[in-house]
Amino acid sequence: MNILITSAGRRVSLVRSFQKELKKLDLKGEVYASDANPMLSAACQIADGFFKVPILGATDYIDVLFDFCKNYKISLVVPTIDTELLQLAEHRDKFKQEGIEVVISSVDFVSKCRNKRVIHKFFETHKVKVAKEYPKENYKLPLFIKPVDGSRSVDTYVIRSKEDLTEYHFANNKLMFLEYLDHDDFDEYTCDLYYNKDHDLRCVVPRKRLEVRDGEVYKALTVSNSLVDYIKENLKKIEGAVGCLTAQFFLNKNDNQKIYAIEINPRFGGGYPLSYLSGANFTKWIIEEYLLGKSIEEKFDVWEKDLLMIRYDDEILVHGYKG
Repeated sequence: MNILITSAGRRVSLVRSFQKELKKLDLKGEVYASDANPMLSAACQIADGFFKVPILGATDYIDVLFDFCKNYKISLVVPTIDTELLQLAEHRDKFKQEGIEVVISSVDFVSKCRNKRVIHKFFETHKVKVAKEYPKENYKLPLFIKPVDGSRSVDTYVIRSKEDLTEYHFANNKLMFLEYLDHDDFDEYTCDLYYNKDHDLRCVVPRKRLEVRDGEVYKALTVSNSLVDYIKENLKKIEGAVGCLTAQFFLNKNDNQKIYAIEINPRFGGGYPLSYLSGANFTKWIIEEYLLGKSIEEKFDVWEKDLLMIRYDDEILVHGYKG
């Protein structure tokens, strides 16, 4: 029952969670990791084994990954980065024919998540509010600009005056001009959602984003608030959604029913370790569901509320490194 974490990078906690849960379930298996530069990946160094893959987008990426899975008897593949999700979703059946389960949502749903305009329409069909998008010739300040296919807060801008706008903002068709949701009025939450194989919501953990570094949460707090019931009511079933999803919401500080959805990423988020340590054991549920064939029931009340996570840098030493 070997497991592979792809594009492992810095996801040491995620790798360790799978190692820990395999041991607790008394299952024989190892947790492998892949990366374009595994010698410089902390997660690869603490995995039971690792291998190098081509950069994402390379024509042979899937073939190299597939061959490794067959050679090392991988039973379960867990992707972690936006830019590989669509490729893996498109080739999920290829892996499944070899007895390899890829925990990935459907091509249709992954495609929706990769396009911010499309996911906004998705939210609206589920009666979930989103920030208004302005035409570039008729916007209202302040506004927030982000790319339609972006990730990790790259190419995002808060615009407070016309002087802040440049020709680049108008000429780049990928940039969306959006209603600005002020952090003085709204708290930002990343919610970890677990969907079973039947696409039913089984758990919601709102994580209040207290501090972000390089697009990834650095300090966060689990909070039981109106988001839980709101998501249970409006997103209780998402066709094509499976495993861990991370969804971002803005919640008004003075009105807990004033909620705006921002985006969904159909993968483990960088802040998942907080949900895991709070008791929302998505790692275990994935192993049980995909490797042991168990059914995952509702688990909305299993996690600890008001749990604060403060991250810090640690060191992993690699002896004999030649570069």
